[in-house]
Amino acid sequence: MSDPLRLGIAGLGTVGAGVVKIVRQKANLLATRTGRPIEIVAVSARNRDKDRGVRLSDYDWVDDPVALAKRDDVDVLVELMGGSDGPAKAATEAALAAGKDVVTANKAMLAHHGQRLASLAEENDAVLRFEAAVAGGIPVIKALTEGLSGNEITRVMGVMNGTCNYILTRMESAGLSYREAFDEAHDLGYLEADPELDVGGIDAGHKLALLASIAYGTQVAFSGVTMEGIGKVSIDDIRQAADMGYKIKLLGVARMTGRGLEQRMTPCLVPQTSPLGQLEGGTNMVVIEGDMVGQITLRGPGAGEGPTASAVMGDVMDIARGLRIPTFGKPASALIEAQPAKMVTPAPYYLRMRLLDKPGALAKIATALGEAGISINRMRQYDHSSDTAPVLIVTHKTTRDALDRAIGAMSTTGVLSSDPVALRIEQV
Repeated sequence: MSDPLRLGIAGLGTVGAGVVKIVRQKANLLATRTGRPIEIVAVSARNRDKDRGVRLSDYDWVDDPVALAKRDDVDVLVELMGGSDGPAKAATEAALAAGKDVVTANKAMLAHHGQRLASLAEENDAVLRFEAAVAGGIPVIKALTEGLSGNEITRVMGVMNGTCNYILTRMESAGLSYREAFDEAHDLGYLEADPELDVGGIDAGHKLALLASIAYGTQVAFSGVTMEGIGKVSIDDIRQAADMGYKIKLLGVARMTGRGLEQRMTPCLVPQTSPLGQLEGGTNMVVIEGDMVGQITLRGPGAGEGPTASAVMGDVMDIARGLRIPTFGKPASALIEAQPAKMVTPAPYYLRMRLLDKPGALAKIATALGEAGISINRMRQYDHSSDTAPVLIVTHKTTRDALDRAIGAMSTTGVLSSDPVALRIEQV
């Protein structure tokens, strides 16, 4: 049997402890499947004394993760600290500069510095892998870089933040307000320390930017992702969407168009009967469409100790087997600079508004839409109070720019009692 593959693990939180458990508990299985033993030689974390539920005394403790990355007896740095900069980036750069392979779950670091790190890996004949950074236990990176590499990818979309999906699911199933569902998710420990990373779409936007880079051969372009969180979605939106046969999801969509790379992470309506519409709780789903394969759907847990550690070990085992693939599926020098699409693909939109109960109010709204070139597919008016009336409009296909012009015109009519809510209807 070949020499062991020696790991240095930087970061011993939930995922790091999970990786240690797999290496300890499944040593024979890993060695049989890769043809060589996989061993941990050293670890690093901020708190040496914390009880992590796994024995660490067999490994050297290194306070500085950069020093860990430079150790001669470490073949692979497993970076699980998190954060786009700071110790995680410094340790990753140190390992790659020393010609060591790196496995990371750090989506933020790659979304902001992916091109530079991919180039550094190739300059030093090293490998940088990140299956665990996107959609937890779902092997979507492997699917794009390997299984679907013979396809022209026409669209990538998915629900990539389990916390948001949990909140939206609870709003529907329990009739909770957004605030009530948010507080429930917080109490269960589902939210990041900065909740805006979840509910603002930032976490999922990082993931979408990484998938788009692989799918379309572009440099990672997180700054080009259009992001809108779920904070404006109300229980009324949830109920009215269901009444029309739709579910609301925080949906990421990437596609290459004649105008450039379109990347969106926004609340959308999807058909209830679609795989995305049936997705509940904290589960993630990624849908990939290719010219040869058609549409495939990948579904599974998006976070947690076991699923994420599983993804980390999948990368480690590929390295142990000698599989060496460029970070984003192509050599870093071959990745083109993404041009953000100035306009997104036209689609129907859902509009919810509350109108003052005045004669001609609906006519003024219809005129604003018509003057922006938007036609109405269907319209509903629900039970109203003494002075306002809730109105729901579904448009035919239009652009967001045209819709924004119409909403701007509506604001001058004097018939709105609140700002309209506009959600794209994505065809799945």
